[in-house]
Amino acid sequence: MGVKAEGKYLPISARKGRQAIDIIRGKDAGEALLELKYLPNRSAKIVYKVLKSAMYNAQNNHNLEVEDLYVSEAFVNEGPTLKRYRPRAMGRANRIRKRTSHITIIVDSKKGER
Repeated sequence: MGVKAEGKYLPISARKGRQAIDIIRGKDAGEALLELKYLPNRSAKIVYKVLKSAMYNAQNNHNLEVEDLYVSEAFVNEGPTLKRYRPRAMGRANRIRKRTSHITIIVDSKKGER
């Protein structure tokens, strides 16, 4: 049983969020933070904040050592889509879909002790 952090209604599409999540899944938490910090995608910055929150939750709420943490589970689900309209020529309109996502990261201790 790990320690969970969730980011909800984040302004990134689930597909783009999964690109960053796939890189860090199963890695040490410190190493994952370092990789996310230097990734050029915008989604990496959002995932970085959620991972950092999960690490702080483990440290403050469960007294786990930060050095022993690894990313045990990480996934991105789709959130609600905001629908907007952009005016086009001759009185028409195009729909713009602003997608959101929910990012969940679960970190656990390598030692297995609580």
